Amino acid sequence: MTDDETKKETAEQKGTPQDEAASTAGPDAAEDPSSSQAAGEEPTAAPPAEEAEQAEEAPAAEAEKAEPEADVPAAGGDVGSTAPEDAPAPAGGGGSPAATGPAAEESEEDALPWKEKRRLERSRRPHKAGPAQTAEERAAARAEGRKRKAAERRKERAAKKAGKAAGTGTPRAERESVAAKTRRGIVVSNKGEKSITVRIDIARRHPTYEKVVRRSRTLHAHDERNEAGEGDMVRIVETRPLSKTKRWRLVEVLEKAK
Repeated sequence: MTDDETKKETAEQKGTPQDEAASTAGPDAAEDPSSSQAAGEEPTAAPPAEEAEQAEEAPAAEAEKAEPEADVPAAGGDVGSTAPEDAPAPAGGGGSPAATGPAAEESEEDALPWKEKRRLERSRRPHKAGPAQTAEERAAARAEGRKRKAAERRKERAAKKAGKAAGTGTPRAERESVAAKTRRGIVVSNKGEKSITVRIDIARRHPTYEKVVRRSRTLHAHDERNEAGEGDMVRIVETRPLSKTKRWRLVEVLEKAK
């Protein structure tokens, strides 16, 4: 076989892939397949048909994905709000937490003691913060507030006392202007030598309630002649200390016991 025949066979073998590449690349590549061969350059491998179809489909798929994302806000409004505004309230009879909240708080406050209620009312009042104070200044302000409240209480009590009418009870007993005190009572014991025990009954009207309050006390008196017996009504007078317990002296026996 000569050299010319071998060149033709190699040319025929190489021509088969070149024709396929020219058909896939387009008419421009198919018109001049031998120009690159004449220049001595090897033909470049063209991409297969499947890869070309995938490259054409990729931009179309990306465009289809981008269109729904742009249309979502326009079609449905806000993404987070799915329920319509005019949707009716769910039937079931249960009120909303905002409607039942204040009523529940009021019922809880009614069960609290009055001091706790007052504390809550004071905490809810609008208050403007004052300047910062030291411990001494706070103590002085607290003492001043207490003095002011005490003065207000005194004024209220004085006004109540001035507006109160005097009662029509038993009149007060008139006091005798004597140097020594005298008492009248009943002898309850004369067992001691020259000594007697006298019970003094006192009945006084209460200044506020106007009720007669009765009470009694016992006094030890000196009886020089031992003339007083148990049950006698006697008059005694105050004197100097005569013993450890005796500060009174028998004046006369008013009435003998029956």
